[in-house]
Amino acid sequence: MTPPFKKTEENQPILEIYGKSPLSGEVIISGAKNSALVIMAGALLCPQDCHLENVPSLADIEKMIQILESLGLKITRKGQTLEIDAKNITEVSAPYDLVSQMRASFFVIGPLLSRMGVANIPLPGGCAIGARPVDLHVRGLQAMGAEVMIEHGIARAYIKGNNKRLKGTKIYLDYPSVGATETLMMAATLADGETMIENAACEPEVIDLANFCIAMGAKIKGAGTSTIIISGVDSLGSVKYNIIPDRIEAGTFLVAGAITQSELSIYPIIPEHLASVIAKLEAIGSKVVVEDFNRVKILPAPLKATDIETLPFPGFPTDMQAQFMALLTLAEGNCVVTETVFENRMRHVAELQRMGANIRVKGNHAIIQGVPLLSGAPLIATDLRASAALVLAGLAAEGKTTIQCLQHLDRGYDDLEGKLKKLGAKLHRTTGVSETRALF
Repeated sequence: MTPPFKKTEENQPILEIYGKSPLSGEVIISGAKNSALVIMAGALLCPQDCHLENVPSLADIEKMIQILESLGLKITRKGQTLEIDAKNITEVSAPYDLVSQMRASFFVIGPLLSRMGVANIPLPGGCAIGARPVDLHVRGLQAMGAEVMIEHGIARAYIKGNNKRLKGTKIYLDYPSVGATETLMMAATLADGETMIENAACEPEVIDLANFCIAMGAKIKGAGTSTIIISGVDSLGSVKYNIIPDRIEAGTFLVAGAITQSELSIYPIIPEHLASVIAKLEAIGSKVVVEDFNRVKILPAPLKATDIETLPFPGFPTDMQAQFMALLTLAEGNCVVTETVFENRMRHVAELQRMGANIRVKGNHAIIQGVPLLSGAPLIATDLRASAALVLAGLAAEGKTTIQCLQHLDRGYDDLEGKLKKLGAKLHRTTGVSETRALF
């Protein structure tokens, strides 16, 4: 039984969505959140000026700016551009109150340790979608000669000896973790000798980070494959770099077109980054046209059920699972969505059920039977991608949907509401006395 709502005394932002409005037009995709965050951490490697373009305006980006500034970096933001001066790093310990709020902040341990010889980084926080331990990061740094201890929730790492350089080595990852691959690749850029990372993650964001490091003078081969080889260099230099488009934002807007039976044009994109998403949309019945090298269009079409299993890239991304589940609630037939990456990433199911979705969860599987329509309801966002899924469901639902806990949405989507309004969606953010209920 769903716990009842109760009034709270605290004012909270609430997103109100009035569904069934047709959408049309173009969407401009922002820079990739997951690339921008790790590349900002990578700026710690560079003792000269670092100029980043196409940086999205997100709560997580602001937190990373604060973390880097706490280490002594000077950062200036002008629109989508960041100027980062890491010439003088004055601190090797990141503040707990900032790092504990965002998992991506742990990325600083690799470049900070490699450049300064010591790093003290609290264990990270973020969305409650699974354990996501940092043991692969730690074991990799230890293999490169670092002493790493975890004490009272803080990873304390240092390099022994007078040389203060990590040693190139061969590292095999038990799982192709994106975070561990990126952390170790950054650490290896300034190491003494050659580092080989086997069973590395192949995600586009790993390639983007490698290209950023190469632009600074790093020697990296094989990014985007399961084996990455890094030949350490003595130092890195000034760089001007443009962040890739966000494939998850692009995928979310493709689903927005599919779930509202609307024609949308989306750009800029990198089509190969969306291959698995486009393939699944086509399997569901949507018509997707790649118009040129950086633009894709989705056309209205009847929806039919299809199974989905999340996998590391180039498989179907876990960050699109919730959005596709919202879509599949309105598809004709039965299907199964299997989550293999994170063990606690189906908390949005209860919210979709409140809207009339027919979903059963068994372990890491969600069994979905399509329904003719969803109905607007008061909802709670439980994590970043779940919040996007609820927005999509609200756009397609009959009546009014309200969504609270918008801090999750603000972490990963640059002006999602503004972009949807330009397409014709009827939604707005308001502040008032919210309703809450217990989540189980």
